[in-house]
Amino acid sequence: ENEIHYNRGLKMSALTDRINELSRKSKTVGLTDEEKAEQARLRDEFRAIFRRNFGLQLENTKFVDENGNEVHVPKKQKKD
Repeated sequence: ENEIHYNRGLKMSALTDRINELSRKSKTVGLTDEEKAEQARLRDEFRAIFRRNFGLQLENTKFVDENGNEVHVPKKQKKD
């Protein structure tokens, strides 16, 4: 199993490269069961990193309200 240990930016790039490589292979010669499991794991990891990065980006986003005050994007309330 290929573990990728880079900083976040490079990790996303490496994940994308490997996901795309497996996708191309699946369309040509097919994937082994191990490669299918790796593909699923990599896609899950990619989505988790994407969501985390997007959340951090939203936390740093500010709007200016009608009174000229900077307002952060409110955090989404979790449902019970």
